[in-house]
Amino acid sequence: MSSALAVLGGAKRRLVGRPRASSELEDTLLPKTLALPIFSSDPISSVAYATEAALAVLVAVSLSARHDVLPISAAVSALLLIVAFSYSQGIKAYENTSGGSYVFARENLGVFPALVAGAALLTDYILTVAVSVAAGVFAITSAAPSLGSHRVLLSLGCILVLTLGNLRGVRESGLMFAFPTYAFLAVMYAMLAVGVGKCTLGTCPTATVPHPLPTGAGALGLFVLLKAFASGSAALTGVESISNGVTAFRHPQSQNASRTLLLMAGSAVTLFLGVSYLAVRMHALPSSSASVLSQIARATFPAGSTGSTMYYLIQAFTLAILVLAANTSYQGFPRLAALLARDGFLPRQFVNLGDRLAYSNGIIVLTAAAAGLVLAFRANVNSLIHLYVIGVFTAFTLAQAGMVRYWLRTRRPGWRWSAALNAVGAASTLVVAVIVIATKFLSGAWMVMIAIPVMIACFYAVRRHYRAVARRLRAKAHAVLARRDVENTVVLYVERLDDATREALWYARTISKGSFVAVHVPFPGSDSGIGPRFFELTGGEPRLEVVSKENEPLEAMLEYVWRFPHGDGSFVTVVIPELFRAPSLLSAVRGTAFRLKLRLLREPDVAVADIPRLAGDSDAQTVEPSRPVCVVPVADVHAASLRAVVYARSLGFRETKAVSFAFDEDDARRVERDWLRFPTGVPLEVVEAPFRDVGQPLLTYLRGITADPEAVAVVVMPELVARGTDRLLHNQRALYLKRLLLFEPRVILTSVPFQLT
Repeated sequence: MSSALAVLGGAKRRLVGRPRASSELEDTLLPKTLALPIFSSDPISSVAYATEAALAVLVAVSLSARHDVLPISAAVSALLLIVAFSYSQGIKAYENTSGGSYVFARENLGVFPALVAGAALLTDYILTVAVSVAAGVFAITSAAPSLGSHRVLLSLGCILVLTLGNLRGVRESGLMFAFPTYAFLAVMYAMLAVGVGKCTLGTCPTATVPHPLPTGAGALGLFVLLKAFASGSAALTGVESISNGVTAFRHPQSQNASRTLLLMAGSAVTLFLGVSYLAVRMHALPSSSASVLSQIARATFPAGSTGSTMYYLIQAFTLAILVLAANTSYQGFPRLAALLARDGFLPRQFVNLGDRLAYSNGIIVLTAAAAGLVLAFRANVNSLIHLYVIGVFTAFTLAQAGMVRYWLRTRRPGWRWSAALNAVGAASTLVVAVIVIATKFLSGAWMVMIAIPVMIACFYAVRRHYRAVARRLRAKAHAVLARRDVENTVVLYVERLDDATREALWYARTISKGSFVAVHVPFPGSDSGIGPRFFELTGGEPRLEVVSKENEPLEAMLEYVWRFPHGDGSFVTVVIPELFRAPSLLSAVRGTAFRLKLRLLREPDVAVADIPRLAGDSDAQTVEPSRPVCVVPVADVHAASLRAVVYARSLGFRETKAVSFAFDEDDARRVERDWLRFPTGVPLEVVEAPFRDVGQPLLTYLRGITADPEAVAVVVMPELVARGTDRLLHNQRALYLKRLLLFEPRVILTSVPFQLT
């Protein structure tokens, strides 16, 4: 298992790259040339499906209605420009702040509207990945129909590539994706120039439509026009992404972000209007096997002509830009999730920066959700598109309404113009949101309407949990230190007699001052006839107590521990020796000792001291150490960590210290400040952890102790113990460190659990 973990670690380094220190964050900031492909690929790529989505609604009612796609596209383009200018105002108002719709609504409308905006955007980001990737794969299967049966597999492969690219970091993903974005812009403008030129000169080609979708011959009503407008409004998705990632830009951040946003809007509008114009003039129609864009490109650059290779370039770069459109979500989703997590509405793991200074947990969750949608809807763009845009227009409306209130409240220079612009934007997007809900509700939009309230309910549940935990940890902090005299009953668990048991015997004697109890629970595979040999080993003190076989061995041991008083300043320490033939995690979790440790963690005021030993390990302790050094890792100063410090003091070691591993200077100052508020009598040492990983700095620190052949490091680990789904809201750092230290020579690990429920 350990070798497998090493192999996985090496593969991770090759795929993701070397870890980057927190001090390198400035180096990852983006110039406008890289920010455009990273944040703008979604609205730019929408030309590949927005026109087709509107056409599909129109021609299903009447073939002659296809001409109406042009005025609808003009209306959508006008709305896109209004929204872009509105968000540009918001970026200037909240300089150097990411968060977009969520922040605009939170600061000006309150918590609930902000959560509605946040839930709507998170939903839209997930759908953006699914729709964009599915549309991109449809573009390539239009050019290569033989691949049509592999759409789902191809879509999942594209999502995997996006995930790996973004796990490598924001700047690296920009470098990886810049060329396809700019190449798409180049070939699209070339197609528009040639196509519009031919139509202007009176030689406009007619598109070939293979396997056209059924068309109608009915009357065109207002409802159909509104539904087509709602479908074409998919062109606006991703417009807010730049406001969600302002802090990813180089300084001056707000200025660079605002300029990139306006450049993106101009590109998206010209491409969208151009494609809609050519679709009408060339008689392109929705098809089950060829996209409208593919039909236009083939008509513009027919097979056998000198420019025929341009068709394949357009299809290839359309696939690339549509896949990259999903990359917009890979920037927006993790940042928004991190903001919600900082405010206590999502699990705190979303705040963690990965090895490459990217929000890795958000990236992985987005990947899983989008892949689930692709599988559920079989990568069908027409099915997925009905779930689309509801979330984004809801967020647009709340964000711009919030900005109207901001301008009315602050009255900064030019506030009247800015307030009017945001008011027009809010009113427009509200109308569109209502239209989308009304026209697409029965087509699948109801699922999004259910998902958003469910997410908001989850946000509030997460915050309630964190607030309850924070209150308890804060309130009990002083009570923990008020316990002056702490009693500690030591119980040595003896499964068999080996080197690990001998070391555990020394440790039990040391921390109990010689007064402890030893217990053996017979079970299949345990050492028989252990009593006389234990007597010879200890000289009769203590006597080995053999527990009755009436109960299941684990329950029998628990009942034995329950005999001793614990609580109100009394601990019971269960010392558990473990001898391993090889450093294998698989063998570690199979043993009886693992199940016992796991069960004891749920017992209040019971500390679990693990004494692992590798058979034949020449580096392990062969004689009783003369210098035990107690180390208490401290991430935050609260009741759980202070309780571990109180327990560590009760062990009576001459050297006892608390150690905090700080990710940055602010983190270090916070812990030092909080530590001074509580007179523990234990010194605190702050160690830098520039790569945001506690594991390696802790190992280095402990090896500095065990480099002394007479020393042994006793790690007293504070451990928050939650139950059920509440465990998902905590980072399980203690579990990670215990796994890391399990086979570390001359390290004794003691868990001091703090029950949250």
